[in-house]
Amino acid sequence: MNSSTAKRQHAPLSALAAANITWDGGFWGDQLERTRTVTVPSMWNSLSDPAVSPGWRNFLIAAGDAQGRHQGPPFLDGDFYKWLEAAISLLETTPDPELAEEINQIAAKIASVQREDGYLHTPTRIAERNSETAQALADRFNFETYNLGHLITAGVRHHRVTGSTVLLDAAERAAGFLEDLATNHTDQLARSAICPSHYMAVIELYRETGNERYLRLAESFVTVRDDFEGGDDNQDRVRVRDQKVAAGHAVRANYLYAGLADIVAETGDDELATVLDRLWKDVVDTKLYITGGCGALYDGASPDGNPMQSDISRVHQAYGRAFQLPNTTAHNESCANIGMIFWSERMLALTGDAAYADVIERIAYNSLLASISLDGTRYFYTNPLRQVRGLPFDLRMPGDTAQRPIPTPPPSDARLRAEYMSCFCCPPNIARTLAQFHERAMSTSDDGLWVHLYGSAQVQVEVDGRGIGLQETSAQPWGENVDFTVTSVADGGLPLKLRIPGWSEGSTIAVNGEQVAVGAPGTYATLDRPWQVGDTISLVLPMPVRMVRGHRLAEEISNQVAVTRGPVVYCVESQDLPDGVRMEQVALRRGTTFTPVERDVEGRPMVVLECEAVILPQVQEQGLYAEVDDAELRTAPVRLIPYFAWGNRGPSEMSVWLPLAW
Repeated sequence: MNSSTAKRQHAPLSALAAANITWDGGFWGDQLERTRTVTVPSMWNSLSDPAVSPGWRNFLIAAGDAQGRHQGPPFLDGDFYKWLEAAISLLETTPDPELAEEINQIAAKIASVQREDGYLHTPTRIAERNSETAQALADRFNFETYNLGHLITAGVRHHRVTGSTVLLDAAERAAGFLEDLATNHTDQLARSAICPSHYMAVIELYRETGNERYLRLAESFVTVRDDFEGGDDNQDRVRVRDQKVAAGHAVRANYLYAGLADIVAETGDDELATVLDRLWKDVVDTKLYITGGCGALYDGASPDGNPMQSDISRVHQAYGRAFQLPNTTAHNESCANIGMIFWSERMLALTGDAAYADVIERIAYNSLLASISLDGTRYFYTNPLRQVRGLPFDLRMPGDTAQRPIPTPPPSDARLRAEYMSCFCCPPNIARTLAQFHERAMSTSDDGLWVHLYGSAQVQVEVDGRGIGLQETSAQPWGENVDFTVTSVADGGLPLKLRIPGWSEGSTIAVNGEQVAVGAPGTYATLDRPWQVGDTISLVLPMPVRMVRGHRLAEEISNQVAVTRGPVVYCVESQDLPDGVRMEQVALRRGTTFTPVERDVEGRPMVVLECEAVILPQVQEQGLYAEVDDAELRTAPVRLIPYFAWGNRGPSEMSVWLPLAW
């Protein structure tokens, strides 16, 4: 049964699988092709080369095929599983016998390392093989449950795509180990349930096997968490159902809430659904960057964790307080932004509310794509909205810390993406998200076919005997037109529900050339009629350039504006400034005219924006404060590029937010 017809018990919408939708060129087709031909292969080259990464060698040592000790962070197993999941997903969209055989060999090797009780953690397994003392779950920051969760997810995907049970059997054994912890060692499980990928994982295992045991296991995770006295950094200071705002580590929060949404989809827990809706709105209304970035702070204190100063806990990579959105020091870990996609797509499936698709789109075109270079080989761990020269401190950001000798990483004011980094959690997460992105484009329900994100695709779906085939053509995110042609019909076809993005005013829809009613932005327009082969649907989504301001409480962006066109956020990069102009001099006036122009950035075609910007007087950096210069303002032509394209032309300054010159 494919995912277009596999119903979640309490989630009306079911995402399409590769059997139902394939990218057919266009923007997302190009992203998938880059992922297939460049990103996943180059990542394997890094992970399998001991001179670069110990990722694969750790498994070989644990299996007895090589000698040595474990190297790298304790969560590297989980990151390797994420790469494996990305590679498996590519088999679903483009069959590749050579890649399939390589994946099968990797899967067999991983399974051979697993203990009989289902535990698999290469640091411990290597220590055991070397006759050294090793204890499972000795330290919560060994990330064993995170690793096991990603093993289970990869095992499910491997079975779903190839039919092989090798990795699925390993996934079930891993779930058995977690089940024993949930029954007999609850404190160990609760203490180790950090960055909780295992919630989503065991629900996927339940969906793949139909074994209710795994659904009960997911529910037990919540019970165990609620009985544990932890802190805000891992969202376990208060019971899940008592949480009112998102706090602490943003990756852990988003993974947890995505997993809880999976539980709601299978149990119909209305109380838990209400909690998740409240938390999601807290993030979107007060803590989400305009680029979709999540987790503003590198470090902080749990703001409301305890009235006693001595008992306030440290938090890091954290959401922070409402409207606390710094730019230069924005953390926005790539995994947190992806976690927000996971959470939002599950909420979309539960509700059919277009607001969730709006956020997925915002992240996808901005913070997600900014986290990978245009050529598909290098990655950001953090995603700031401003990059400046001469920063008097180094920002903590993993650079290219491969095993081989390398030059000293560049300072924070020369931020560049890295091909490999010591904390390698983000790159394979980016790869698997892009490899599976077709699953976020459309869904089916009893109400018909829902189109969430637009691109060029071929679609074939059937629900309860009614079916429809579509050829979709779109130049999004650059062009306004989305065109569908009906290519097949079964029993009259299916109603179509086309998302009208929240950013689009004045959208129009024509069926066979005749205009039909369109709802308000942020809703779905329903087209319900007997379809015939050859019918056409033309959707036009106007994409005016907008200058956007921030909330009055977001003080870091007070009296500044950002520029957007459709779903794309733009920025100014220093390479595009006139000679002699510094980033801090660039400002915009109200009513500025922006001209969209097609240009290449590092060989990638995209739409840039050209305008006449205000150039402020240069400030002499003689002290913390200086008198305002009363020199007359001048103007100069400035180009803005999509935020996701910044940092591909060498070290630069960059800013999304620009001063507003009245």
